[in-house]
Amino acid sequence: MVEGVVTSGDKARRAVPGTVLTGLIGVDIQSSRSPEMHMREAAAQGIALHYELFDLAGEDHATADLTATLDAVQRAGFAGVNITHPFKQQVMALLDRLSDEARAIGAVNTVVFGAEGRVGYNTDSSGFAEGFERQLAGAAIDRVVQIGAGGAGAATAMAMVNLGCRELVIIDPQGDRADDLVSRLPGTIARVGRDLAAELASASGLINATPIGMEGYPGAPIDTALLRPDLWVADVVYFPLETELLRAARAIGCRTAHGGDMAVFQAARAFDLFTGHRADRERMAANF
Repeated sequence: MVEGVVTSGDKARRAVPGTVLTGLIGVDIQSSRSPEMHMREAAAQGIALHYELFDLAGEDHATADLTATLDAVQRAGFAGVNITHPFKQQVMALLDRLSDEARAIGAVNTVVFGAEGRVGYNTDSSGFAEGFERQLAGAAIDRVVQIGAGGAGAATAMAMVNLGCRELVIIDPQGDRADDLVSRLPGTIARVGRDLAAELASASGLINATPIGMEGYPGAPIDTALLRPDLWVADVVYFPLETELLRAARAIGCRTAHGGDMAVFQAARAFDLFTGHRADRERMAANF
């Protein structure tokens, strides 16, 4: 604990001179690895940094709670904060400016306080892209099927657009979410899919952008019998690193990418924004 800072919904007090204060606002975030990732990288660079959790669990999750917490950390001199579930969309209305990527994705996971006021970014998308290139370098992205069109799905879809995917098929049980996401993506490469088996039959790769597979949400998001050895499979879930989907894919010879790198690299980009110093990606990944 840095002197002068209190946690979990209380008002943050004045920052300690010379210390970069950052944190995470969300609900049920006590198991987050963000504090360790940020503070360990800062220590390696000789930067005094403290990362605080502001867990609004038990609150009614109204915008007023988020507003009060955001106001408090800004007054306290925080460099910025990360934002997670369920506030990634709510926070957008409380900001002065959005990065182009955050606006296109429709969600913010990083807020920086500075001369331009409150600026919102989405580092999930670049985090997924960095992790994809690290684990699946050279993989074909001609035609990709993505399951899930929520906040994570919006970030991964934008990442695939930026990586040069030629056709992105988005499938979501809530069809209107898929329609909305496709309408917000630049260009014309994305479309909504309805028949998973038919879409996968000619796909280069599969992205799971749902929570299915993480602790508390066991199982696989698809019938794993639909997998083929020449299909790569990427998952946003990182707890556990090997989900049931990835385990089944690896067993038949698919190239796979776990969600750990996305978690690391989104944090690394946020670190860059908070501190003005570039995080060592490989060091952060090795320490994850």
